[in-house]
Amino acid sequence: MSVASRTDVAFQQCISPRCGATFSIDEVHTSCPVCSGLLDIAYDWDRSRPPSSFHFFEKKWTRRSDPLAFSGVWRFHEMLPFAPPEKVVTIGEGQTLLAVSDSVGAFVGTRPGRLHLQYEGLNPSGSFKDNGMSAAFTHARMIGAKRAACASTGNTSASLAVYCAVTRLMRAIIFIGSGKISYGKLSQALDYGALTIQIAGDFDDAMARVKEVSSRLGIYLVNSVNPFRIEGQKTIMYRVLESLGWEVPDWIVVPGGNLGNSSAFGKAFSEMKHVGLIDRVPRLAVINAAGANTLYELYHHRGLRWQKGQVDLSPACHYYDELDRDKKKANTIASAIEINRPVNLTKCLRALEECDGVVREVSEQEILDAKAQVGAGGLGCEPASAASVAGAKQLVAEGVIDRDERVVCVLTGHQLKDPTATVAYHTTDQSLFNDVLGSRGVSRASFANRAITVGNRIEEIIQAIDLYALG
Repeated sequence: MSVASRTDVAFQQCISPRCGATFSIDEVHTSCPVCSGLLDIAYDWDRSRPPSSFHFFEKKWTRRSDPLAFSGVWRFHEMLPFAPPEKVVTIGEGQTLLAVSDSVGAFVGTRPGRLHLQYEGLNPSGSFKDNGMSAAFTHARMIGAKRAACASTGNTSASLAVYCAVTRLMRAIIFIGSGKISYGKLSQALDYGALTIQIAGDFDDAMARVKEVSSRLGIYLVNSVNPFRIEGQKTIMYRVLESLGWEVPDWIVVPGGNLGNSSAFGKAFSEMKHVGLIDRVPRLAVINAAGANTLYELYHHRGLRWQKGQVDLSPACHYYDELDRDKKKANTIASAIEINRPVNLTKCLRALEECDGVVREVSEQEILDAKAQVGAGGLGCEPASAASVAGAKQLVAEGVIDRDERVVCVLTGHQLKDPTATVAYHTTDQSLFNDVLGSRGVSRASFANRAITVGNRIEEIIQAIDLYALG
């Protein structure tokens, strides 16, 4: 099947009802050429004929030798039918886990069996980014791209680099801000052979530069402003429903950085309801870190809403002007969501409206305490991931989430993405704690699991073990 044949069912469309311009999928756009708005990948569902039941997808479970059936993204090809099968790029992404965690649920305040953790750290590069990268990389292959670029706080760069390294289809070019990437993530990009360019500035500066460079040099941009990235990230929600026996949960709680996931999740549920696969959508909670709280500020204090597409973005423009005037940069231990200018802001606003959503912010202390509880339950995550758990705890305390409701917290990245934060939290070295965490306003390690220091004597070691057993 050729690229042209896919244009019968798939096209790009401006999300603004005031514009609504459409473009072929064999064009490359990161914004609407008419009004500069964001683009969706849209489908003629009457022509594509999606399955009428989720059981259609279950039949693919037995075809584990088929790369498209094995992939946790392309197993749901019929819900993102923009690519001909022979052009699909997969490296086995989406083999993820939805786990009930009563220990984390007790911390959050939900009843047993009601708190679920969607663990995206099991992806090949260790984060949720591989879902979207597989889709964006597929589109890049469809249009014959030879180079792909991104700005990154770490996870996007690792994902792009690994897809380039495994497939050898493209060269990876990565822009990072100075001092704004963890070594765990930077090591991946370097190890996988990507050209890594560190510029003076933060993620927002890197994003501005990579867009300019990609436009000038004709390089394929894979940040989530690329609408094909959002298509791949939709599949996280398909897998959540799959793990729940196709039952829709009451809440999806997700960290908010560039707002690609929240945008993708809203689109996924809207489309599933439109084609008749579900009869209701869950509520959505987007959680900012307090040190990078643009969405929270705009949503709660400046009244920014989607308003059925008639959104007035002047509050956002004024806020960004204030950030520039005050030279205010995002600053949080949750480096993956350390972003002041989320590129998917309007898509997230749409998702919040469609999913009766809420927005909250959580402190560094709340993030790290939640992270420690997730780790103690056996699923280690990076700090940004724990924002979802900290946010769920806040919402339960407020009575917004009922203790009996079924809640899915999305854990976006593996704990080894940022081991420095983990070690600093649990350390006995007060200077390390102060340097890494204390400078960010973290005053305590409420759930620290500290190493025990003993002499090199068997009696002392046995005594320490006995004391541990008693504790």
